Amino acid sequence: MRIDKFVSEQAGVSRSDAKAMIKKSEITVNGAVVKTADAKIDPERDIVAVRGKALSYKQFVYIMLNKPQGVVCATRDGLSSTVLELIPEELRRKGLFPAGRLDKDTEGFVFITDDGALAHKMLSPKNHIEKEYAVTLEKPAEERYIELFSAGITIDGGEKCLPARLIMTEKSDVVRLVLHEGKYHQVKRMMEAVGNKVTHLRRVRMGGILLDESLSSGECREITGEELSELFKNA
Repeated sequence: MRIDKFVSEQAGVSRSDAKAMIKKSEITVNGAVVKTADAKIDPERDIVAVRGKALSYKQFVYIMLNKPQGVVCATRDGLSSTVLELIPEELRRKGLFPAGRLDKDTEGFVFITDDGALAHKMLSPKNHIEKEYAVTLEKPAEERYIELFSAGITIDGGEKCLPARLIMTEKSDVVRLVLHEGKYHQVKRMMEAVGNKVTHLRRVRMGGILLDESLSSGECREITGEELSELFKNA
């Protein structure tokens, strides 16, 4: 791999920035200063450092973000802050995007990666990755919701949803809802179909990965290899 491409991908900078670093003798490979941007390296074996700090090679990164309200699940937006703006510099790199979206006013687990193949598999309807939400309602939940949701709710416009699992909690106005699809404003529309309204919505699980409760709103961390193996557990 070309050294400028490696630095661009692993350090989250542009190729032109990487080339500028090389001109300033700020990049070394195995301790030797790199002279040209087209110099070839072995990402698995060579030690590349920028300004004396070694870059660890990762083909892809997988990030769990606890999204706050008011932030958009997009790579860029002209009006609102995006989830990518919340990623700290040490995890930031080119090609990151949210694999699956949350509404602007919905909080919780957003999966961010640069692994397009995995994201495609995650979002494919045939895999039915479970998404679990903590849902606060305007009015107390009714027992009849359990059967209605398990049969598949028909929302506005006559659109039929896949069967969903609704779990009552100790709080009468809070339920857990497990979905296998992601229609536009789906949870809100499903609740409206049974005569209730959502006042607060938070995604707490994707597949077999639970949102890390130690993450404050707006914080993120890398997903571990062990967690990643759990992603398709419930598919």
